[in-house]
Amino acid sequence: MEPYDVVELREALPSEHLSAGAVGTVVHVFNGPPAAYDIEFTDTDGRTVAMVTLRADQVVQRDGHL
Repeated sequence: MEPYDVVELREALPSEHLSAGAVGTVVHVFNGPPAAYDIEFTDTDGRTVAMVTLRADQVVQRDGHL
């Protein structure tokens, strides 16, 4: 994955108030090992609701844009 890729959570993150399937954008890549990504999640108005560092196995890359 690369910056600006769109991803979807595989599992809920209750501590961040994010449900499985939440859609976010990669904003930073940590090459690891293991690889990790800063993912920004926004509301429908574009305001950031969470910024989380996740492992590659916690998200799935989606085609398309937000």
